[in-house]
Amino acid sequence: MSSTSTATTRPTRPERMGRLPFTRLHLRTLVGAGTGWALDAMDVGLISFVGLAIATSWDLTTTQQSWLLSIGFVGMALGATFGGLLADRYGRRTVFAATLLVYGLATGASALATSLAALLLLRFLVGLGLGAELPVASTLVSELSPTRIRGRVVVALESFWAVGWLLAALIGFFVVPRFDDGWRWAFAIGLVPALWAVVVRWGLPESPLFLERRGRAAEAEAVVRRFEDSAGVEHVESRELPPVEPHVPGQLWSAAYRVRTAGIWLVWFCVNFSYYGAFIWMPSLLHAQGYDLVRSFGYTLIITLAQLPGYAVAAVLVEVWGRRLTLATFLVGSAVSATFFGLADGTAQILVAGMALSFFNLGAWGALYAVTPEIYPTTIRGVGAGAAAGFGRLASILAPLSVPVVLGWWGNGGLFALFGGAFAVGAVAAYLLLPEQAGDALDAS
Repeated sequence: MSSTSTATTRPTRPERMGRLPFTRLHLRTLVGAGTGWALDAMDVGLISFVGLAIATSWDLTTTQQSWLLSIGFVGMALGATFGGLLADRYGRRTVFAATLLVYGLATGASALATSLAALLLLRFLVGLGLGAELPVASTLVSELSPTRIRGRVVVALESFWAVGWLLAALIGFFVVPRFDDGWRWAFAIGLVPALWAVVVRWGLPESPLFLERRGRAAEAEAVVRRFEDSAGVEHVESRELPPVEPHVPGQLWSAAYRVRTAGIWLVWFCVNFSYYGAFIWMPSLLHAQGYDLVRSFGYTLIITLAQLPGYAVAAVLVEVWGRRLTLATFLVGSAVSATFFGLADGTAQILVAGMALSFFNLGAWGALYAVTPEIYPTTIRGVGAGAAAGFGRLASILAPLSVPVVLGWWGNGGLFALFGGAFAVGAVAAYLLLPEQAGDALDAS
């Protein structure tokens, strides 16, 4: 056999990574990224609880409260878009750690804000860091995961969101209403990510797919060998992949990718609109229905608990049913649950419908984060995932601002029917426009 023929039969480094079993090093990477993810969710969740407390303390109008809830998502839209670009150029791990630091410091500083203007500026900076971190973290974990369980690992990463939101609910229930200026203590707790960023920056491996495509083959080989050593797998010589410069964002709309780009952008928009419209306002909506501050926070805490089994079921189904069918099914469940929540009358119905919405909606988020990095090649994976998330964040800006208006027009039932309709549109887009890539190796071209 010729040397050329032998070279072409050698596995690439991405193929070597994809064939590995799940090891302790994979777990450490997942927990490291997931902890940052949970702290992100805690910060986003906190604003839904402290927003009501701040509005009461500072006597904010409904419009001012809407901006307080929405301004962070303006930063998230910009952060997601530019974070992906930076990750494709400078690396997943570096951008991940830097964004953790930005949003952690801004969250801690929010505790000292003495005016609405200062708090809005700090919440914008929080969103900037948070928006960049989420798609970058999911891209890194996806590129490091074994092919046969890649979707399950990314859903497991996304499940840390429920942990963070649960922490926010606990802080909201036990801290915010029970202390004078309890919202300041809640924000102070958010300073923890700034400390965690130092650990993350030096503890997580960089993606070997990114390293190799930037011409850093020796560094990529070192990462692959580190994972092979963790699995007890013998090293083999790899077929080299040529270095490639990151592609421009316009390639997302080339003939090869325009259908999937349109599909993933539409799904991200619909899911963001309904999720943030419902959950950011939920404590305030419950309070408006006559529940006091403590009970509205307590009911939101109970509803939040249903997020965890939603992720668990989605983590199984993304490998059994595939990403597309799982995502579409959970979005249909979200649509039905949202409609019933809007019609719920009485505490029991509110809790059951709210928990169903939590279960299906967060399961859908898990499947969405699993599918998003897979539909683009390595050279535009970061920018593709970031652009989709950035476009979706436009809906997360719009939703909290539109809630008071829609409530005035159609009431609670009409509001959640609108959210249900958005979920349904997302389900159709997911099933008809997105490719199914469960079990496929990540495209390293």
